[in-house]
Amino acid sequence: MLQLLFTVFFLMITLESAQTQTMKCLSYNIRFDNPKDGENRWDNRKENMRAQIRFLEPDVFGVQEALAHQVKYLDENLEAYTFVGVGRDDGQESGEYSALFYKKTIFNLLQSGTFWLSESPEVPSKAWDAALPRICTYALLEYKNSGKQCWVFNTHFDHVGVQARLNSAKLILQQIQAFNKNKQPVVLMGDFNARPKDAPIQAIKEEMLDSQAAEGVLKFGQEGTFNGFQIDHSSDGRIDYIFLSQGSFKVKKYAVLSELIRQRFISDHFPVFVELEMN
Repeated sequence: MLQLLFTVFFLMITLESAQTQTMKCLSYNIRFDNPKDGENRWDNRKENMRAQIRFLEPDVFGVQEALAHQVKYLDENLEAYTFVGVGRDDGQESGEYSALFYKKTIFNLLQSGTFWLSESPEVPSKAWDAALPRICTYALLEYKNSGKQCWVFNTHFDHVGVQARLNSAKLILQQIQAFNKNKQPVVLMGDFNARPKDAPIQAIKEEMLDSQAAEGVLKFGQEGTFNGFQIDHSSDGRIDYIFLSQGSFKVKKYAVLSELIRQRFISDHFPVFVELEMN
């Protein structure tokens, strides 16, 4: 009888483990390669960024502001990953990417693409009061070990246009609904250039969960995600987020990672890291 109970207990634990799918995500505005950045220019930061990402081992990470050669550097030097994404200026390699990287050994890529945050989302464009073209890159990923699927969206909102940011939030929510016919779990990450109480963030939070505010989440780090490469401004507001579809995930950990290396930040934004369990 004792042996039978042990066997049943073991099977229950095994089944529970098989049904639990963990996921580590990272959102990172890596700062475009600006020659005017002096000691903070890309060539002085890229090795530390590579080492940081390798240490954190996210299953999926999204970058913002990345130029083509920066995406290429990460792709060539983070061997465990591959990426999807295009430049925002021409839909090919010109302009900043909002690229999505994912682990090749963990996921199959089922679908991917990029749309523009404008009234013509299918073509390179800008709209409303935006200063620049803005994009959202997405991927439908399937876990090789379980067959479970998850949508991931990565974006960067305009830094000037108030109306553009609000309309971009509404457009992304509409696009998520249009793509996600089968009601799969959804992760939306990026640099939203908006504070938690601003209208675009409030609009997203009406439909999605802010991972930082999840019940029972273990948190680490500060509130602010922008530093401008200035140590005394290293808590200048939260503008980078990871949102989740309601009821799809349990958020185990949330962190804003503000490492200094030789008194220098790796980027002018801090990466946002979450560890999730897919329900």
